[in-house]
Amino acid sequence: MDSILKNLLFLLATAVLTVVLCRKIKLPPMLGYLVIGIFIGPHALGIIPSSEEAIHLAEFGVVFLMFTLGLEFNLAKLKAMRRIVFGLGLSQVLSVLALVGGGVMLLGLSWQVGLALGAAMAMSSTAMVSKLLTDRNELNAPHGQNAFGILLFQDLAVVPFLIMIPVLSQPAEQLAASLGFAALKIIAVLTLLLWLGQKLMRPWFNLVARQHSSELFMLNILLTTLGIAWMTELAGLSLALGAFLAGMLIAETEYRYQVEDDIRPFRDLLLGLFFVTVGMNLNFAILQTQWPLILGLVMVLGPIKVLVIAGLARLFGNSAGTSWRTGFALGQGGEFAFVLLALAAGQHLMPATLLQSTIAAIIVSMMITPFLIQHSDKLVLRLASSEWMNLAANLHQIAVRSMANSGHVILCGYGRSGQSLGRILHAENITFFALDLDPEMVREAGAAGESVVFGDAAKREVLIAAGLMRARALIVTYAETHSAMKILEVVHQLRPELPVIVRTQDDSDIDLLKNAGAAEVVAEIMEGSLMLASHTMMLLGVPLNKVVRRIREVREARYQLIRGFYRGIHEENEDGDRHQPRLHTVQLTQNAYAIGYTIGELKLEQLRVEVRSIRRRNQPAVQPSQDYQLQNGDVVVLLGEQEDLAAAEILLLQGN
Repeated sequence: MDSILKNLLFLLATAVLTVVLCRKIKLPPMLGYLVIGIFIGPHALGIIPSSEEAIHLAEFGVVFLMFTLGLEFNLAKLKAMRRIVFGLGLSQVLSVLALVGGGVMLLGLSWQVGLALGAAMAMSSTAMVSKLLTDRNELNAPHGQNAFGILLFQDLAVVPFLIMIPVLSQPAEQLAASLGFAALKIIAVLTLLLWLGQKLMRPWFNLVARQHSSELFMLNILLTTLGIAWMTELAGLSLALGAFLAGMLIAETEYRYQVEDDIRPFRDLLLGLFFVTVGMNLNFAILQTQWPLILGLVMVLGPIKVLVIAGLARLFGNSAGTSWRTGFALGQGGEFAFVLLALAAGQHLMPATLLQSTIAAIIVSMMITPFLIQHSDKLVLRLASSEWMNLAANLHQIAVRSMANSGHVILCGYGRSGQSLGRILHAENITFFALDLDPEMVREAGAAGESVVFGDAAKREVLIAAGLMRARALIVTYAETHSAMKILEVVHQLRPELPVIVRTQDDSDIDLLKNAGAAEVVAEIMEGSLMLASHTMMLLGVPLNKVVRRIREVREARYQLIRGFYRGIHEENEDGDRHQPRLHTVQLTQNAYAIGYTIGELKLEQLRVEVRSIRRRNQPAVQPSQDYQLQNGDVVVLLGEQEDLAAAEILLLQGN
């Protein structure tokens, strides 16, 4: 017991220090977990021996990862992205599978080894790529959408691979029968779970949610996830497949946002342990003797995989720049590659030398990826001559939209804060021009008549096209210090007199941003504490004029009195984003359920959703009455919380 506790404490201490270091140098924490496993495992320092219990516990990290992926697979999203997911994604997996499988067979190994190895190397890292693209505000850019769609298909492809690999080790005469039986089994299980689950999931979650207990809700998530995973394992399938199905079922309800937030701590903790156990399996003795093989596999996962993905993206009509960026984002191995390799090793499909070399190559490729994505813009400009033309066209579009504006305010970011600020400026008849990198939000805001265009505000050319030289002020509405510093650098070079106001999360970066040229920095936590203080004083009977004076004095002191507060254990995750009302537009396409109904007949108020306006083709937006009848092509602007908006969208489009 003492030995287990000592190993656990050592693992936790090392993990904390390594993850802190990774965050300091802007690298994904999963790389830290891999490095920890490599050095403390039985094949290196031997501090912690390989443990079957730890490996089984780590498998639950994959279970919860598959569950959260299942939450993303709602039918509406798949339908909207079907060309990328089932076209580009399918082509990528089949191309890499054929390339690797053919190469393995040319080397004299069996096709079963080629299939297992090709399936593993076709995977990319969903966790790493989504995190890196989100940090760079590129997840909704064209190459980000391509990468996300391909990752979605890769995650879907894991399901048949999880079924096929265990039966590949059987004799050839039994293989076809085994695969056929496995296919029938999965069809039966899927039919039962999806048919019965659709009928039971929403009423069951409604019953639990009505108890108003977060503890009960969390227990129900765990019960649903692990229960369905256990059922699929009993049927001879995998825990990961069951967790994926559980996520898909919950994705069709209005609770998917809250479920995703609640399950994240379990997923991240156990997934970190999974990466540690992967690193522990790395055998340095084999690596020293097999470095040519490892180098060859890294080449497949690096340049060759990038070329394949970029070429396929080009064939699907993407620009050269978007194609190269998509390839750079996905040219690495992924976490599910480790799952498939572990499954192949358990069936004795793959030689130990090839297995260890593949694991090493995947780890190396994942370590290279953050640096590759960081410098992808420079690489694309060198590789794609047309990228300069596309950049010029985008800048021309922004310049045309902003040309009529003079003395306007530039809003960098048009999220919740940017939209609120925009409404206030509009009410004061102050012209503004907004830039944002979320094409879906830009489309929805444009449909509602807002002045917003797609563009990266951190780029010099984009700011100039947005009328930087004619603007009265510039506001950075998102709390991202790195991007704000780049914007301040551009403004300082071109228009040092222009006032720039920057939003930040807390007071830690105020001095840094002011020294870079910000006229003022608004710290969210500071402003929140001021509002708490003002309401508290008023409720305690302090006169209103005294409250206003006190708050004004604190603000005039430029936050000096409340800087450097003590951090408590409950500071994290208290912003309550999912409970904040937000606007959402829904376009009624052909065959939408709501077409022909009036606003009153739909009874959206029962879902706690308000119809703010409706924009009809070639007509200005109107505030509809209860007897306003909806038509094909109408854009309905809704106001509500995330879960309620999800339910309202399902009602408008599907009628459930």
